[in-house]
Amino acid sequence: MNRKEFRDLASPDEARAAIDSLSLEGGIERVPLENARGRVLVARLDAELDVPGFDRASLDGYALRARDTFGADEADPARLAVVGEVHAGAEPDVTLEAGQAAEISTGAVMPDGADAMVPVERTDTDGGGDEVLVRTAVAPGDNVMFAGADVAAGERALGPGTTITPRDIGLLSALGIDEVPVRAKPRVGIVSTGDELVRPGDDLESSRGEIYDVNSYTVAAGVEDAGGEAVLYPHAGDEQAEMEGILRTAADECDLVLSSGSTSASAVDVIYRVIEEQGELLLHGVSIKPGKPMLIGRLDDSAYVGLPGYPVSAMMVFRTFVAPAIREAAGRPEPASATVSGRLARQERYEEGRHRLMPVGLVEDGDGETLVYPVDKGSGATTSLADADGVVEVGPETDYLEAGESVTVTLFSPDVRPPTLFGVGEDDPTFSRVLDGLERPRYLSVGSRPGLRRLREGVPDVAVVAGPLDRDVEADEIGRWDREWGLVVRTGNPDEIEGLDDLVDRDLRFINRTTDSGLRSSLGAAVADVAEKRGTDRHEIVDAIDGFDLGLRAHESPARKVIAGDADAGLGLRETADRLDLGFVSLGEQPVCALANPDRTEKEGVRELEAALADVSSAQR
Repeated sequence: MNRKEFRDLASPDEARAAIDSLSLEGGIERVPLENARGRVLVARLDAELDVPGFDRASLDGYALRARDTFGADEADPARLAVVGEVHAGAEPDVTLEAGQAAEISTGAVMPDGADAMVPVERTDTDGGGDEVLVRTAVAPGDNVMFAGADVAAGERALGPGTTITPRDIGLLSALGIDEVPVRAKPRVGIVSTGDELVRPGDDLESSRGEIYDVNSYTVAAGVEDAGGEAVLYPHAGDEQAEMEGILRTAADECDLVLSSGSTSASAVDVIYRVIEEQGELLLHGVSIKPGKPMLIGRLDDSAYVGLPGYPVSAMMVFRTFVAPAIREAAGRPEPASATVSGRLARQERYEEGRHRLMPVGLVEDGDGETLVYPVDKGSGATTSLADADGVVEVGPETDYLEAGESVTVTLFSPDVRPPTLFGVGEDDPTFSRVLDGLERPRYLSVGSRPGLRRLREGVPDVAVVAGPLDRDVEADEIGRWDREWGLVVRTGNPDEIEGLDDLVDRDLRFINRTTDSGLRSSLGAAVADVAEKRGTDRHEIVDAIDGFDLGLRAHESPARKVIAGDADAGLGLRETADRLDLGFVSLGEQPVCALANPDRTEKEGVRELEAALADVSSAQR
């Protein structure tokens, strides 16, 4: 048998290029939620319901009408009649009227008629428990987590390319999603060659030169760790017909075949001949140490890589060349260390005197340095961890962390890497679609005003702002588009609502957005116009609209209230109304712009976003 000579060794870059030319993708499959950890989404998942799905009490205490507590204090408490109890998991059987309150448990549904609750420690009972003395004033919405405050219906929950973690499974569970579309794991067949190999657990005859097979299990573990599905095949001896049969079986059943051994220039190493004769040999021999005898090619419809026989060489080649290709095919990021150091992006105060586990996110600044920012929606929210990359532990003696201070982050997973783009601001359907086309973006829907504030603090790469800007901010505009806003009403508009005047003059229930929303800003300007036309004060118009002061967080939440029959009209977008088959009363066009941190405009993720937004602007012209 003729020897195979190594003549022109390929460079490592050429080896990577050869592997990149192979197709390792396994396609798409749907998996149950319980099997989704570590899998990679192929499509965006939006919230189809509010979490929580009802207005609930944040503390133990008393549900009441906020107006009944106005002026109450320690010296002059408000005296209210206790007319019932509401417990968590039970439907309220009481409706509150003026001067009444109901005892309520943490997490319980707020009863009809109540718009706030007061903690039990700010109250006393009187009259044998039939009355409660409220020693503080509360405003509408105080101590209440409204429907959709944690996750709002229509909100972008997880985007394509997300590697599902346990905290993501918690988010999806809260949304009632039991099955997700993911990339199929690349199926990788593993074949160890050599007459001398014995499976661990079998008898070993050292006198015959037999050795235990190290590579099969080691490489299989590496395949699984990289996101692939490892399939072990029987050992192949050094006889060509036997080797060809096993390799072709593996090629027929797998996306990638990995063999180890029989790749060197020995007279008995014949595997390269099988590939040359039955497939296509792209490369034989790489200029690296260890790992020179490496094969890359195709066998039938499967990709093929031949690893050296020595375990150390096999794993070095696998980790350097093959594992990254499997990770890319599986949609898995490159692994990172379990801890990372960075600079705190903004100051953080904490004065409770307890050991703190602070969820944080990571973002790279314009110089590539890691910034660490706190992520916290409150103890009642389930999505804080979904937006975080790890935890910073803060000792009980520390009550202040300075901006720029060095901190160490314990990552939730060694695979965690900072997002390519970190944005905050307005919840906008158009921008959500743009994000789908970017690699590993992160976007927090915090509203226009908080988005501007965080941009001024220098934390995010970009902020998305809707409506008129009420103050200047140092930033570069990288995109602008328009959206139609107005009143979302019932299908067919049975109440024949024509505009804001109807909300003022008629007995209609309205659902607003929070003051952080750009839609709320535009509505405020429209209300001012109505007041001017009527020659009256703006506050009189606001007071005349039932529900104006009670706002929900995300753009689709008011529409969901309309669907549920809890409102006659809600502040929203035409796109939302069309998507939910509701009626719509237009109040105008609203500009939306993306503002970039001036120090991050050359960051690759920001440039990619700017290019994508240019396409949006062109489409609207």
